[in-house]
Amino acid sequence: MIARLIEGVPRRTLAMLAALLIALIAAPLVSGDYLLTVMILILYFAYIGQAWNIMMGFAGQLSLGHALYVGLGAYTAAALYVHYGIGPWIGLLVAVPIAALAGAFIGFLAFRFRVAGVYFAILTIAFAEFARVGFDHLAWTSGSSGLFLPVAQYTHNDLWLLRGHPVMFYYVILAATALAFIICRALLQSRVGYFWLAIREDEEAARSAGIDTFHYKMVAVVISAGMTSFAGVFYAFFYNNLFPEQVFHISRSIEIILGPIVGGIGTLFGPILGALLLTGLAETLTAALAALGVDLPGAKQVFYGICLLLVIVALPDGVWPWLARKLGVRERKS
Repeated sequence: MIARLIEGVPRRTLAMLAALLIALIAAPLVSGDYLLTVMILILYFAYIGQAWNIMMGFAGQLSLGHALYVGLGAYTAAALYVHYGIGPWIGLLVAVPIAALAGAFIGFLAFRFRVAGVYFAILTIAFAEFARVGFDHLAWTSGSSGLFLPVAQYTHNDLWLLRGHPVMFYYVILAATALAFIICRALLQSRVGYFWLAIREDEEAARSAGIDTFHYKMVAVVISAGMTSFAGVFYAFFYNNLFPEQVFHISRSIEIILGPIVGGIGTLFGPILGALLLTGLAETLTAALAALGVDLPGAKQVFYGICLLLVIVALPDGVWPWLARKLGVRERKS
């Protein structure tokens, strides 16, 4: 299987991948607590960007409500832990099917009744808003008061319960991001990946060629939703508090999609590079303003908007395709 995954990949690309992985593994050894937190955020958005990229970049289905699946994963695992003491990994086994079923329901409504394009995007926003309002009044998850996970002073890292030092969380999200990268690579090389490409480029032509477009779009939505729910579980146990207005808000969905858009939709490295650029530079801007004693509300959002505008104008395919050409590496774009 490994041989198939690296088949056709230039040695230079493999060497760069290996160097990047080694650097990421060794990074906590030379990072302070603040830098480590920033790196966790970068990997978090890289992971979630890859999950969203399956749906939009590979299959061409624009979701602007992906915060729905983050919230479902987060609240499911957190509530099971708070009420019944069930650990996050067992909770994940419940969260993934719930998020996948939600994605399947939305996909069924949209694809069965030929809701596409901007109307499909609006439908995803609507369901995320329904969830926000619903969880805001759901007593089992403490409604708008917020759901808080118990936090204790641990003398050691408890991987099973995801309680411990940020270094542990760093390696968890690093492993998840690497696994997501491998899954996306395998999907692109598979028959399903080629069907998604055909659907994204011309759905009517794909249907005429005998491809079951409804089935394969549903597969993309279910996989993307299920993968995204893990990000929600990680979010809940890393931050230890959840508020519907915070988790399900459309601004969270926008943050999810910015990385792949800036990095390059439909590419493997695009979501990773986009997360690095946006999160890294935004946190640098925040730290610089704080050091100068300047308080500019919304500065990060303005920065995101400027970056998006610059990329759309100068590099409409994203930063990674341009950078790949400069580095002499290649990647099959979905």
